[in-house]
Amino acid sequence: MQVLELNMLPESCVAEILSLTSPSDACRSSLVSITFRSAADSDYVWGKFLPSEYHESVWEACDASFQFCSKKELYFLLCNPLLVGDGKMSFRLERSSGRMSYIISARELSITWSNDPMLWVWKSIPESRFSEVAELVTTSWLEINGKITTKMLSPNTNYGAYLILKTTERSFGLDLIPCETSIEIGSRTLKNTAYMRCQDAKKQQIETLFYSNRKEMMKSRVVKGDDGVMSKREDGWMEMEMELELELGEFFNGGFGDERVKMSLMEIKGHQLKGGVTIEGIEIRPKK
Repeated sequence: MQVLELNMLPESCVAEILSLTSPSDACRSSLVSITFRSAADSDYVWGKFLPSEYHESVWEACDASFQFCSKKELYFLLCNPLLVGDGKMSFRLERSSGRMSYIISARELSITWSNDPMLWVWKSIPESRFSEVAELVTTSWLEINGKITTKMLSPNTNYGAYLILKTTERSFGLDLIPCETSIEIGSRTLKNTAYMRCQDAKKQQIETLFYSNRKEMMKSRVVKGDDGVMSKREDGWMEMEMELELELGEFFNGGFGDERVKMSLMEIKGHQLKGGVTIEGIEIRPKK
């Protein structure tokens, strides 16, 4: 179909077509003609790319934080992190696709014995997006659980879950045995392993020298996995991927409705003391 013929379509029809594409497609289509530009900028099109009414906490935060003249403007405001749920979660839209991401703060996670000041300390630090983070003093039982529902995420999308953390100068006991990670959706459970690596190379060498035999013995107790390590984020924190890939699309298309996603990290089989790690939260974001 030629451009001239496309211009003959009513603007409402063009808007309906564009609403079925993606935000990046809508932006590109505005170059086609005046009619397309008008349709591509319409509230009808951009309203389709915004979170649904199900995301009440997002809309409440928008009303409190933003002033905007159009839904397109609101969309691009939401491409920057927004604190929602009384500041205990962070929400963001992926700019090109509109897919949704969340970060669940440490306060919204279930961290075993985190209310014991001898084991965990809650503190405010300037580099965190949340008002509080949890710093591990020492424990032999490390267990962190988070949950979210599939309706809060984008359909037909592969998601990854990432524990956001930092190790401190006094970190210890984090290399001896890998943590067991898992993601559970309904009756399906995906498992893996990952190390909370200390950042001090000399400290790693010393622990390997003194505990190499024990490390091999302890490792046999946990499930087999990829033994992933932490990677650095753009915001300066480190992250540990809790599972390589989590396919959520089939849960929407299969008619299962709203499913609970449970994310877990555990290191309870080594029985050694560990400490010196700060937990900011768990991010659930689309896989690239």
